[in-house]
Amino acid sequence: MTRSTTVVLGMALIGLSLAAPQNTRVVTTADYDRAVKMLAPGLNGLVMNDSVNVTWLPDGRFWYVRTTSNGTENVVIDPVKKTRETVATPPAGGQSEAGGGRGGRGGGGRGGRGGGGLVINKRCGPNVTGMTGPPPPSMSPDGTKAVFVCDWNLWVRDVATGQDRQLTTDGEKNFGYATSNAGWVTSAAPALSWSPDSKKIATQQQDERKVGDMYLVETPVNGGHPVLRAWKYPLPGDPDVAMISRVVIDVDTGKTKRLLMKPDFHRAMSEDNIDMGEYLWSPDGSKLGFVSTDRFHKNSTAKVVDTATGEIRTLFTETEATHVQTRVQWQILWDSKEAVWYSQHDGTANMYLYDLDSGRPKNQITTGAGPVTRVNRIDHDTRTMWYEADGREKGEDPYFTHLYRIGLDGKNNVSLTPDNGTHTVQISPDGKYVIDTFSQPDVAPETTLRDGKTGAVIMPLEKADISKLLATGWKPPMQIKVKAADGKTDIYGMLFRPTNFDPNKKYPIINNAYPGPQSGSVGSRGFTAARGDKQALAELGFVVVSIDGTGTPNRSKAYTDAYYGAMGRHNTIPDQIAGMKELAGKYPWIDIDKAAMWGHSGGGFITADALLRAPYNNFFKVGIAESGNHDQRQYEDDWGERYQGPLVKNPDGTDNYAVEATQSQAAGLKGHLLLIHGTMDNNVPPYNTLLVADALIKANKEFDMLLIPNSGHGYTPASYVMRRRWDYFVRHLLDAEPPRDYVIPTPPAGAGRGATGGH
Repeated sequence: MTRSTTVVLGMALIGLSLAAPQNTRVVTTADYDRAVKMLAPGLNGLVMNDSVNVTWLPDGRFWYVRTTSNGTENVVIDPVKKTRETVATPPAGGQSEAGGGRGGRGGGGRGGRGGGGLVINKRCGPNVTGMTGPPPPSMSPDGTKAVFVCDWNLWVRDVATGQDRQLTTDGEKNFGYATSNAGWVTSAAPALSWSPDSKKIATQQQDERKVGDMYLVETPVNGGHPVLRAWKYPLPGDPDVAMISRVVIDVDTGKTKRLLMKPDFHRAMSEDNIDMGEYLWSPDGSKLGFVSTDRFHKNSTAKVVDTATGEIRTLFTETEATHVQTRVQWQILWDSKEAVWYSQHDGTANMYLYDLDSGRPKNQITTGAGPVTRVNRIDHDTRTMWYEADGREKGEDPYFTHLYRIGLDGKNNVSLTPDNGTHTVQISPDGKYVIDTFSQPDVAPETTLRDGKTGAVIMPLEKADISKLLATGWKPPMQIKVKAADGKTDIYGMLFRPTNFDPNKKYPIINNAYPGPQSGSVGSRGFTAARGDKQALAELGFVVVSIDGTGTPNRSKAYTDAYYGAMGRHNTIPDQIAGMKELAGKYPWIDIDKAAMWGHSGGGFITADALLRAPYNNFFKVGIAESGNHDQRQYEDDWGERYQGPLVKNPDGTDNYAVEATQSQAAGLKGHLLLIHGTMDNNVPPYNTLLVADALIKANKEFDMLLIPNSGHGYTPASYVMRRRWDYFVRHLLDAEPPRDYVIPTPPAGAGRGATGGH
């Protein structure tokens, strides 16, 4: 069928449009209405008591709020007496479980209290984001001080008096203190770590003076000149990238001590931004642990600095042939002079104990085939660690998370949450009790109180009420297990069918994909009423699948590294095709001849590649690529250099990234492709999509494109893009005409869960 190339800018059609074809089927407004009912805003309020958030009391009891048909009630539990009491007013005092083991992020100030509601009205010039505005503060642990960035220098405010004092004076544009900019994400909040006694901060002076710029142009909606946004955005292969000089600042005196070392690359073990969780203070603030990671994430070195002298002692180095990626933050046990360290050097993510004086390993703490995903608690007196891990219970989905308890010597490992499902837990401050909520995608959550030492059930707490959800006709997704393209490796996912499913019909199959490597397609394995618009889309007459193929996390190191160095050529697409074909062989109601894909960010990258690159382009007939990072040379440096490897330029002017870029495959487009991007996307700049469009035009290919003016990586309005996505699949997979200009209601701010995202 001959198609026109329809390029859409915002909500207006640009170019030619042919008359609607004579379709044999019409998808009605009622069909779309039914789909909308399966979105999060209409479903999440129908589930009651699916989680329990407790407050622990000093006497060992705890309380939480539960939902009833008439409102809410406060429940107090006594674990010793095994009693349950409903009270009008909850007991005073208490604390929630402290977070542990995952690490901090770039801004906001680890060890502090965020902004604490304090507003800094000081007038400052443009900051690292390229914009102006009140500088967000980082509150000290004791709440008496607030540190903020103004004009590239650090200031401190005395909370009691409101007086400001300048801490640093040599900061300058693009060479400022505590600035947080990784290119794809920027923040005006200070990136720093407070000492426990609130007297010092650890931070860095970030040098981006020679780093290349990124530009976006905002379109004025009421006339006037376009607004240019410019900020530092390094790219793979750039000669100059962001560098950081680490410092410790005495907040009371303003004395700055530079660490006696060369500048580090702007890198972290856990992510592609500075991670303040890597800074570990000794209780008295005299020593500080931190980690230096090289530009390409091949090596991460643990170090300890004397904060008075700036002298550094190197402990040990973690090395990987591909890249080091830590999903559990390291910890220092200062009293016993030891460090707990995450490593994948035996092929699976496990925890190890190191001697802090010698820097040598003492023993492996955890063992097992599935990765450790969190260290929840370490009891220094009993030398016991509580931790979460995936894939360690035989016969289960390997992505189910369980809680374990083990000695730091690696002995006496105990599974504390044995029920088949994925578990979220809260541990009492003394480690005696565990609040365990477990579920599966098709099993409603149940919450129990367990013994923190043995895992034995002490008493049930809540069982989620999903009766109202079921009354809507809602049905859970199917959990699926198929083989990867190698025919050996088990891969897992979810499948969504219409609630009015008829096994005698044929349904086109749509794959909602995210290739990794830092996350996957499926998301949480826990129970949730809505997962983006997957079920809603299925309601229109499709089978929708998401599959975590090789190259995604939470399996072995080799599994995650499956397509290292081949982000475009592989990108988990062979596994997606193999899985979809296996499902079609098992279920005759899947029409494998009408296979499609869509995804956002990295999912947009895989989708466009699947439609263009041979031999995948023979399989996929329709694709919607949203905000894809189609060419890593046009995306921030840390992403490509970590997961694709160093950019290597050849004598003939080519490089090793070119073959992975989507636009290099433009001549291969055979199916229907819709490209979507926001014009103010500061995560994945829109030039990634424009490169693909340019190549498709030069290859004389027909395609569709939708640009959302002034929208970022997440679309505004998202409901409009969702409706256009539904329309596109209805037209090109069902050969039907959707209801014209259907309006998906926009949920109120903060409504809805389960939306898919990107990097």
